[in-house]
Amino acid sequence: MAGGSLRKKSMKRSSYLTKPSHNSMARSTPSFPRGKFSLVISAVSILCVFVVLSISTNIWSVFGTKPSSNPNQALLDQIYAVEVVNEFPHDPNAFTQGLLYAENDTLFESTGLNGRSSVRKVALRTGKVEAIHKMQNSYFGEGLTLIGERLFQVTWLEKTVFVYDRNNLSKFRKFTHQMQDGWGLATDKKVIFGSDGTSTLYQINPQTLKVIEAHTVKYKGDEVHNLNELECVNGEVWANVWQTDCIARISSKDGVVIGWILLPNLRKGLIAAGEMVYDNCM
Repeated sequence: MAGGSLRKKSMKRSSYLTKPSHNSMARSTPSFPRGKFSLVISAVSILCVFVVLSISTNIWSVFGTKPSSNPNQALLDQIYAVEVVNEFPHDPNAFTQGLLYAENDTLFESTGLNGRSSVRKVALRTGKVEAIHKMQNSYFGEGLTLIGERLFQVTWLEKTVFVYDRNNLSKFRKFTHQMQDGWGLATDKKVIFGSDGTSTLYQINPQTLKVIEAHTVKYKGDEVHNLNELECVNGEVWANVWQTDCIARISSKDGVVIGWILLPNLRKGLIAAGEMVYDNCM
């Protein structure tokens, strides 16, 4: 997986570094918590059928090859789109890797890139960075989650998790994790869920950072690879699938994909607005 991870990050660096400068609020729409979007279930109609069929190849791409199951079965699955209900300012120079919403209109953010990685406390409505902890140059910040007063941040290749005090972002502890790499983190306040860019969804003890359980994420019997950033929503784990416009809704009990959230129009809108560089990875 190391080679795949290196390709992942090199492509992401390339997209970031070649991004044209502009005064718009880059990344603000896709970066905010899923709770800021209202999910609209696709109606069973001719239009819905057309839309699902037109983007089905994007779903199949998460497997590397077309799955063995009948593709028409996808029409029976829970397929969702998103409606953007608000936009907020955001630092265009922040290479966002982890983002979560706390109370009182507060965001906590993990940024990446060696020499530029950090953990931040950000005011949602203004985008102002209210506090920041800058990481050592050797670390590449990745996923972030919050349990009580503790922020957990995973790094990309160093097999390291840092724990911070949410109130002042002071470093509290340092752990070594057991995943292949560090990509995404989320929590249901009982365990931490982790991803490493493979098809594995990890359940991790927040006290020791040891893996409690691991499930291979599958859709109709086929593995879903490139699991990236994670979010816990109503007992499910949502994972964006790197190199696609898809978010997989995953059962935390067994790793089965129970639905999809499809975002092609969101990406196209960001590209058209100049807020996202299209790197032909889709």
